[in-house]
Parts: sequence; structure tokens; C-alpha cells
Amino acid sequence: MNTGIALVSGAAGGIGAAVARVLAEQGATVVAVDRDEHRLATVVGKLTADGLPVLAHPADVTSRAAVEALVEAVEHDTGPIDHLVNAAGVLRLAEARHLSDEDWHTTLAVNTTGVFLLSRAVVNRMVPRRRGALVTVASNAAATARTEMAAYAASKAAATAFTRCLGLEVARHNIRCNVVAPGSTDTPMLHGMHPPGAAASAAVAGNPAAYRTAIPLGKVATPLDVAHAVRFLLSDQAGHITLETLTVDGGATLGTPS
Repeated sequence: MNTGIALVSGAAGGIGAAVARVLAEQGATVVAVDRDEHRLATVVGKLTADGLPVLAHPADVTSRAAVEALVEAVEHDTGPIDHLVNAAGVLRLAEARHLSDEDWHTTLAVNTTGVFLLSRAVVNRMVPRRRGALVTVASNAAATARTEMAAYAASKAAATAFTRCLGLEVARHNIRCNVVAPGSTDTPMLHGMHPPGAAASAAVAGNPAAYRTAIPLGKVATPLDVAHAVRFLLSDQAGHITLETLTVDGGATLGTPS
């Protein structure tokens, strides 16, 4: 990808941190955003210790005021944002009829409203410059039903649809908007879904009782697998790709369109 400024939300998490590293290694100045200030400082500390140009900006993407202040500060102090990666996300597991109001609202606030607020703030500044690229990290659950994941799946489906509609509207301004849809990935989120030490093997084997297919490639994704897909969609090599979803799940959804 070209050098420039890339803003990455959820940068204290597994996929977000990997995206921040990959983009910085490609020459971008990365603005790493997360509401967990301590974890963000730890991640950014490791990246800067490796000589990578990464800046920590703690912020809550569910707050309009916080997002506007963040983007304004970055544009003023660091420079124009060329790339945006929406990687912030939360997962609340429960059967749909047992979801609490708090589970539902928190999931939608982070996974959907956060994408809306951050994308709007950044793209409104990209439009006058007539350049930019955006990737939303969604999930293969956005297009494939999953037990106990109704809130998560709904939030990711909404974020996917929003990103595509946004991309259609701003294509005439030379701004590209795409989606990466990971499946089971070796992150704390996946490990929190299974007993200790069992996450990878359980994901690979699948669970017929829960209507989950096995993973044909026989392994879960690494955060870097997802990060490289993000990097590609932001790069000039993907310069004629927009409104698309790139699924990174080892074949778990059997090639079902996302």
C-alpha cells in the first residue's frame, strides 16, 4: 500500500493490533485507536519499540463527540487520513431470546454505531480530497446463521450493509469501501467462546449440534491472515475493488457469499 496515514480502531485487540503492525510495516503512519487505554499503550509500545510509526489515541468509538474530537485531532496534528480500518468489536454470547437489553445495545453500539460514526467522520474529510480507502472488519456470521450469536451477527450484517452503501455513495469521489469477513481467528474473542485450550481444535472440528461446519483448511486464521487481507484491500493493487466482501475463514462457510 502507499505510505500515508491509517487510522485503525480496535487496535488493542488481536486483529486490530495485527492490522496496525502490517500497515506500519508497509510504510504507513498508523493511528491506533481503542477505548482500553492500558492495553492500547502496551500494544503501541511494542510496535514503536520495533521502530514502527504508530501513535496511540485512546477513544470510545460509540461516542459521537469522542469520534469527532479524535478525527479532528489526527487531521490537525498528524495529517490527512488516507485509510480507515474499522476493527473495533465486541461479542456477547446468548440465545436470541435470552439476550439482555444491555448485551444487545452494547453489541450494536460498538460493532455498528462505531463503524457509522468513525466512517462518517473520516469519509467527510476524504471527500474534498477525492481520495481514500476504508475497510470494515465484519464476520462470516454476518451472512451465516450462528447459534448464540444473534446480536453479533446482526451487528456485523448491519456494518457490512452500511459499508457497502457508503462505498456506493462515495465511489464518485474516488473513495473505496470494502469489508473483510473473518471466521474463527486465534484471538481472545475466540478463546472466550470455548474451554481453556480447546478453542482452535473445537473451531476446526465444527459442531453439528450447533450447525457449525468444520474448517476445510484444517486450521483457524491468525490475526495476520486477516490483517494481510485488510492491507490488500487498502492497497493500490485493489484500486478497482470496492463494495466487496473478502471472506477469510478457511472455507468454513463453504464459499457462501457474505
